[in-house]
Amino acid sequence: MSRRRSHSRLKAEINIVPYIDVMLVLLVIFMVTAPLLNQGVEVDLPQAPAEPLEMQNQETEVVVMSVQKDGSCHLNVGSEQAQSVNCKTLEPRYEETQEHLNQKPQPPVLIRADREVRYEQVIEAMAALKGAGAIKVGLSTAPPDSPQ
Repeated sequence: MSRRRSHSRLKAEINIVPYIDVMLVLLVIFMVTAPLLNQGVEVDLPQAPAEPLEMQNQETEVVVMSVQKDGSCHLNVGSEQAQSVNCKTLEPRYEETQEHLNQKPQPPVLIRADREVRYEQVIEAMAALKGAGAIKVGLSTAPPDSPQ
């Protein structure tokens, strides 16, 4: 009896189809979550040349009050979701904001007001933040498109 030996050689191939599937799933996840990372309120800021805010501690949470074109106000504390508040009293987040502003050193406080908002509404927002304990309040602007 003669034995037949099969001389089959091993194939050294990598099946990349599962890797492509994983890559596409990750791509979809990043595409869905990227818009959620921008938690701010959409505001058309006025343009002005200004220096960026210097942070002493990268872990400091910035307090941002956004005043929209229609006069509504939203408050962000750090990385939290922006919540609608009363522009004059900061309710329903007055106590929380006051507690946050009493930290030492005080976190930066900014107002992002739409370029079409009345000056009076910006002053009301500043007064509300001052009433909650803010020592210094800054105004946020967009960088100019082109040097003039």
